[in-house]
Amino acid sequence: MSADPIAPEMVIEQLAAAIGQEYVLTDEADRVFYAMDVYNSLEQPMAVVQPGTVEEVREIAQLASANGVALVPRGGGASYTNAYLPTTQRSLLVDTSRMNRIVEINEQDMYVTVEPGVTWAQLTSTLAEKDLRTPFWGPFSGLKATVGGSTSQNSASLGSSRFGISADSVLCFDIILAGGELLSTGSSSIENGSPFFRWYGPDLTGLFTGDAGALGIKVGITLRLIRRPAHTGAASFGFGDFSSMAAGMAAVAREGVVSDNFAVDPKLQSGQLSNTKTSDALNAVWAVLKTSSGIIDGLVRVTKMALAGKRFMSGFEYSAHYAVEGVSRAEIRGKLAVVRKAMAPYGTEMANTIPTVLRAMPFIPLYPILGPKGERWVPMHGVMPFSKIEEFRTKIEALYAEYAERMQAHAVDRGAMFMSISTHAFLYEPVFYWEDSRTAFHSRYLPKEYLATLPEYDSNPEGRALVAEMRRKIQGVFSSVGASHMQIGKCYPYMHGRQPTAAKTIRDVKASLDPDGLMNPGALEL
Repeated sequence: MSADPIAPEMVIEQLAAAIGQEYVLTDEADRVFYAMDVYNSLEQPMAVVQPGTVEEVREIAQLASANGVALVPRGGGASYTNAYLPTTQRSLLVDTSRMNRIVEINEQDMYVTVEPGVTWAQLTSTLAEKDLRTPFWGPFSGLKATVGGSTSQNSASLGSSRFGISADSVLCFDIILAGGELLSTGSSSIENGSPFFRWYGPDLTGLFTGDAGALGIKVGITLRLIRRPAHTGAASFGFGDFSSMAAGMAAVAREGVVSDNFAVDPKLQSGQLSNTKTSDALNAVWAVLKTSSGIIDGLVRVTKMALAGKRFMSGFEYSAHYAVEGVSRAEIRGKLAVVRKAMAPYGTEMANTIPTVLRAMPFIPLYPILGPKGERWVPMHGVMPFSKIEEFRTKIEALYAEYAERMQAHAVDRGAMFMSISTHAFLYEPVFYWEDSRTAFHSRYLPKEYLATLPEYDSNPEGRALVAEMRRKIQGVFSSVGASHMQIGKCYPYMHGRQPTAAKTIRDVKASLDPDGLMNPGALEL
């Protein structure tokens, strides 16, 4: 770092010379939007920079390091954990959206290398043309969510029941460190190497998965490839209470035959999932027909959906939804039979409309970043072993009961979504809705025609403060059962309560790679 850092105006001037004036955004409206996530904002950066090449990222990092300027990488922008929010005004927000090239699809060695700004929808569509896919293939927000963001934050959804989270599909990274050096990981870091294999001694690739950008900026990501499954099937189940749903989900997860799954509570069932417009329904029907294995299969699926109508969830408080994959219809039938047998003691099978549609349209518009009635929305989550589910449930319900009157007084409501990951973990995602004014983020991130269909609310600072207070309390409940987290950002207590030697190790790694603490300060509580 320079002994006498130059003024922000001079840094911006040098950046413009390095990457082009049009890619250095200093207008206040731009800085406000890019430095805000779904839920929050902290400090405005001096500028938003939009590099288009690895070399431009290196130049930005060198300029920042020389002048004591923090670098904060940003992916698709759908975070809710302060992940890309600057903590100091002397910072540059690095928008990676221009780095959206698929660099290599290696069909022989079965890997794909992408730049960080590639979205999961873009990657999945391109690979489908070659009958390929990554094992984990994105969150439901994949129209916006990027590969760089997901591998920096970790995410779970599509493929997670069988293949784990985003980190489990990564082979190698190319990372720009704080001073501008390029670091490669895995087999791409060895002489005559290529990015085909992750493990060669200590897992350096793993060090940068879920680092929230605290250790470097990802400029290249290589993921494993698999053949795109030829056949899929789906099943849905209804439950009268949470305990039955949780026990059934754990039982199915242990069988290891499901590709992806999720479940919802009464609030989400009656809100987001049942709030379907005619145009959405028609799009869903067309998507199901296009993704079916044949005309007959497609007509059968659509007919079942039509017969179920919007009554497919009636009579159940909770519902869980499953997708399976295979190379033949016989494999699909076999896997669904295993799912049904495992679930039989706990739930009742119902129309599989929801997973059928989501499999056909896996990447949904990000409308749910506002509630179905235009409310503000924010989730949080914890990942726990199956043995801790009931303890957590008892504690969080007691907390909700304690706050019930205040929640009602300040127009705050809550819901939850659930998911099993692989055969051994359960994700519990509490969600808050509250009546409040929209932010600049909502107004710019969501289509104006969609926003026009929703009611607007006056500012509700009391409700906002209550949500923040309850989120802190729920975090304590998560910690009490030893839950871990993805999307750590600057929100979850990564260092708090950590085993001392583990805490020292991660701090030593940070100090080695980023001695001046300029890489996304505050991420991982570093």
